[in-house]
Formats: sequence, C-alpha cells, structure tokens
Amino acid sequence: MNIFANSSRVLCAIPMLFLFSTMAMSQSPSAPGFNLENSDAKAVAIADEVMAKLGGWENWDKTRYVTWKFFGRRLHVWDKWTGNIRVERGDEIILMNLNTKNGRAWKGGNEIMHPDSLVKPLQSGYEAWINDSYWMFMPYKLKDSGVTLKYAGADTMLGGRPADILALTFENVGVTPENKYLVYVDKETKLVGQWDFFVKATDEKPRTSTPWTNWQRYGNILLSDERGRGKHTDLAVFEELPASVFENPTPVDWAQLKAPEKVN
Repeated sequence: MNIFANSSRVLCAIPMLFLFSTMAMSQSPSAPGFNLENSDAKAVAIADEVMAKLGGWENWDKTRYVTWKFFGRRLHVWDKWTGNIRVERGDEIILMNLNTKNGRAWKGGNEIMHPDSLVKPLQSGYEAWINDSYWMFMPYKLKDSGVTLKYAGADTMLGGRPADILALTFENVGVTPENKYLVYVDKETKLVGQWDFFVKATDEKPRTSTPWTNWQRYGNILLSDERGRGKHTDLAVFEELPASVFENPTPVDWAQLKAPEKVN
C-alpha cells in the first residue's frame, strides 16, 4: 500500500512568488542564546540579508518536513516542528526525537531492545544528524544558540566571485564547539557561496574550503545541494508526511512521490 496516497504533498523545487514585508526582509529573530552582545552589527545585518534571500524566517519556520541524503549515503527525514527524525544508513534505521534523545533502532531488520545496547546507535544517529544537517542548513543557522558572528572582511570565493565573510564560532553547543567556520556571502546574490572549516577556532588555516552551489527553491525556501566534489541527493520539502515515517521501520516507498522539478 502506498502510505502517501491520500495524505502527503511534496514541494520539490517549484517556482513560487515570494512576498515579504520590509521587516521580514531586513531582520530575523535570533535564537535564544545567540551571542548578540559579542557579535558584529555588520555581520548580523548580513546574516539577516541571507535569511531574507533564502525565503525569510517565517517561511523557514513554517517549513515542516525535509528529506535529504548526505552525499547520497545517509538518508535523513526531519520533522522540524516536533524534532522527530528518521536516519537510514546501510542496514540501520534510527527513529528518535532530537529534543528528548529517546528513540528506537534496528540493525539488519532486528530491533535493538536492550537499553544498554541502544545507547550507542541513538547517540551515533544523533551525532550524524547534527553533522549532516549543518552541511545542509547552515545558512539558516547563522544566529543559532551559542553562535558568535564576526565580520571577517571581503574576499573572492573559489569561483572568483566577490563575497563578504562571516566568522562563526561556538560556545557550549553541538558536539564539536571548538570548530570555526568562515562563511562567504556572495555580494550580489546574498547567498552563501562557500565555507571554510577550521577544526579549532585558533587554527590559522582551514582544513577544507567547500563551495555551496545549485541553490533552488523547495516550497517557500531555498536550499543548496552541491558541495564541489560531492552532492546531497533526494532533497525534498513536504507539507505532510504520515506519522508512520517516524514510528515504523518499514521502508518508505519514496519512488511513489512526484519526482523533483529542478528550478534555478
């Protein structure tokens, strides 16, 4: 049976007119714990421009379900409103809630029942989601809890386009708070075009420099799936999904859904 038959609608990169008020386009709310006091006003203003270009905070807040495969390897299904996630990698399936960290896990079709044996896969699934979601949604998280934003000047990106650079550092958040990112915001498009990743904020040189390209509209927001040498696949935004996606390990027949229509 197709569990999506009469209950879900997918929004996959379709054209839509954006209408925003002046306020919505000029600013977005900071998450509780964002370090506004020690952030640069110019950096915060650029972060607001990025959010407006992506579709605005209100549209991001109203977007509920997002699915993607991290470089085609790990499937994530995220209910932004509840914190429920589904993570599939190989013969593992993890169904859990990000807020409570409670959940269930299966390996090779068999549920892991013993509480002690369940700790590791749930923690592993949580950490995989933390990492993979940042590679997918970082531009929406420039004013997240624990983040400090600094303006780091202007430079050109890997493709030669001019950009303003934001330095992101973290305090007491995530699983690797010692990291730092330089986020390059295209001066013309106001979209993120590159990030430089530093293992430690004190490092002089980044470990990697990665482009963010192929920005397209999904529902009411913009998302990018190409990262230079790799690409996230199966990217889609849904208005509705059945609860079974987050409660039942039965494989989801995503092929029954309408194929995405890519629109630049």
